[in-house]
Amino acid sequence: MFNTLTSKLVIMLVSILCLFTQLGCATTERQANKPNVIYIIVDDLGIGDIEPYGQQKIRTPNLQKLAHQGLLFTQHYAGSTVCAPSRAALMTGLHSGHNQIRGNFELGDFTDEREYGQMPLKPGTTTLGTVMQKAGYHTALIGKWGLGGPNSYGVPTKQGFDYFFGYLDQKQAHNHYPTHLWKNEQWFGLDNEFVHPHQSLPEGVDPNDPASYQAYLREDFAQERLTQDALRYIKEHKNKPFFLYLAYAGPHAALQAPEEAIDQYDFEETPYGVNSSYLPQRRPRAARAAMISHIDQGVGQVTALLKELNIDDNTLVIFTSDNGPSPEGGADMEFFDSNAEFRGYKRDLYEGGIRMPTIARWPGKIAAGKTTDHVSAFWDVLPTLADLAQVKLKTPTDGISFLPTLLDQTNQPKHQSLYWEFHRKNGYHSQAVRIRDEQNGDWKAVRFYNTKQGAISPVELYNLKLDPSETNNVAAKYPQIVAKAEQLMDSSRTRSFIDEWNFDYNRE
Repeated sequence: MFNTLTSKLVIMLVSILCLFTQLGCATTERQANKPNVIYIIVDDLGIGDIEPYGQQKIRTPNLQKLAHQGLLFTQHYAGSTVCAPSRAALMTGLHSGHNQIRGNFELGDFTDEREYGQMPLKPGTTTLGTVMQKAGYHTALIGKWGLGGPNSYGVPTKQGFDYFFGYLDQKQAHNHYPTHLWKNEQWFGLDNEFVHPHQSLPEGVDPNDPASYQAYLREDFAQERLTQDALRYIKEHKNKPFFLYLAYAGPHAALQAPEEAIDQYDFEETPYGVNSSYLPQRRPRAARAAMISHIDQGVGQVTALLKELNIDDNTLVIFTSDNGPSPEGGADMEFFDSNAEFRGYKRDLYEGGIRMPTIARWPGKIAAGKTTDHVSAFWDVLPTLADLAQVKLKTPTDGISFLPTLLDQTNQPKHQSLYWEFHRKNGYHSQAVRIRDEQNGDWKAVRFYNTKQGAISPVELYNLKLDPSETNNVAAKYPQIVAKAEQLMDSSRTRSFIDEWNFDYNRE
């Protein structure tokens, strides 16, 4: 009798143990099958700067291939029209009317001794990093951060990233040959002597003589360091789900690239360097083209490695830019048609400042060679990746998951409106809102403020469906739409704890 009961008990325990083992194996298998995510963002790249959107002068074959194999977005928007607030919107899922960071709030200066960074994200902020960590991902940021400087509570390793390598301070990223990057929270030295990124050629120096630029040349190209570290990271984390935020600092000025890369382009040039505000560059057109082609080569190396490691079909790759193109550093926006048909550049809330080149690729899941006109923005990325990783968000966002669009499903929810605000140090601020109206048009409204004088400009109104270049202000013709835009501009924001980020702030 005792032996019989013992045998039954043993069998029962073994069965329970096997059940838990199977459940554990199933959990591990599900974890392993979660798709990797590589989010690639570049700096000051216009929607017309790459081949998939019509670029003719700059060679970007790998991005063209990415578009052929994936989904090209025609109406995806940045979080803002300058670096820090745009990236804050991406990180937090909150637009610039609700975000902690609503402008470039700079600390310190451009020297190594006063590298203090930007206003940091607050402790406990929900970020893309913390969301993906919660979903079981190893998280890494390789590249430019700009949301908290050295020794602050905003550094990436305190904001959801298990690993960081790159620029903490976006002012340091004005130099693509810096003395150092950061690895986690430690200084990582590069083989470069310091050069200030904002200076002119000395008086009397010939701007057409290559020898005039020798003092500014360095060897250790930081953007190549980012590519190589990304490749290393992917190899080391291929067996478990990872989230890699790869943030190149180019083609933001200063216009710098290896000389052999610049030599690959032969344009008629006007040297930049006489009374210049960034580092002198003898061949600014070729330098900017080389910077963009270098990023394209990095994208190609990343996608080739995914295929080599046999994780291609289990990796979502998204490519985009943080804001519109900039003429700074001698960049020639008209020559490259960098903003395509759209009005405005960086620091504008017109389409050219915020409508971004965006491509998503996931073999076997995202249909190849398609285009979508789904209207989305940076604050949609966090809920999209949470949806993808099957993790429930506990904090509110302004975003809507566009995973259905990625998977070519018909149940895609849509925004009724999108909102932006932009703040300048000189007291001139702006707002923009896009209003969904499937019957009458795609409305875009823009309004300007002069807080020094307490002045507000009349709302400008454009029908993007008929006038994507925003050349015909139809505000007088549609007063009801203008009134709705004004109501959204007033209601889509909370008061900021920074006085200068409130529209009623009088600097005098």
